[in-house]
Amino acid sequence: MWTLLQLADSAFPTGSFAHSAGLEAASQAGEIQSVEAVRRFARDAVWQAGWGALPLVRGAFLDPESLPRLDARAEVFLANHVANRASRTQGRAFLQTAVRVFPEPMAAVQSRAVGLKLHLAPTWGAAVAALGVDLADAQRLLLWSTARNLLSAAVRLGLVGTHEAQALLAGLGPLLDEVHADCGALGIEALAQPAPLLDLIQGTHDRLYSRLFQS
Repeated sequence: MWTLLQLADSAFPTGSFAHSAGLEAASQAGEIQSVEAVRRFARDAVWQAGWGALPLVRGAFLDPESLPRLDARAEVFLANHVANRASRTQGRAFLQTAVRVFPEPMAAVQSRAVGLKLHLAPTWGAAVAALGVDLADAQRLLLWSTARNLLSAAVRLGLVGTHEAQALLAGLGPLLDEVHADCGALGIEALAQPAPLLDLIQGTHDRLYSRLFQS
């Protein structure tokens, strides 16, 4: 439990707060003009994580030696260059931090990671397995972090206030349970893209005239 709480802590430096998961691009495109629109975007992002990340997390957790194969699968699956880059950036930052904080249990993961792209989802799965975190808890944390990080970006973009963001996060609890129940046991063959509009908008991020976030 203590390790899980440490991974959930915003002070654990993984670089996730430098990413908006496409929210900044959606805002500049005029798609996000209300608190309700932020809520819808967050729901789409959580489903995206459920179908597009949890199978990779589960695969690497159950078979850490499959990390190279699953990392390559993630590289092919993430065709959107912005999402692909964000996944690799966050995966590398997460692994580097975990190795420094938990050097002994992370040694085997670090050795398997040499030469890989280090996409976040499979790297997360292999790392939490090495740290002795329960799979279901690790999957829930990834889903919750997806929502938390996106709503934090919404606050910094001025789309919602701090208390509004916390109310939205609290209200997403039933959805997080639903997504985990539907996607937590999926195998790698079930990888899917359930929110194509979100993915398309995120792909325009690099063309924004000005931006706060990397993605």
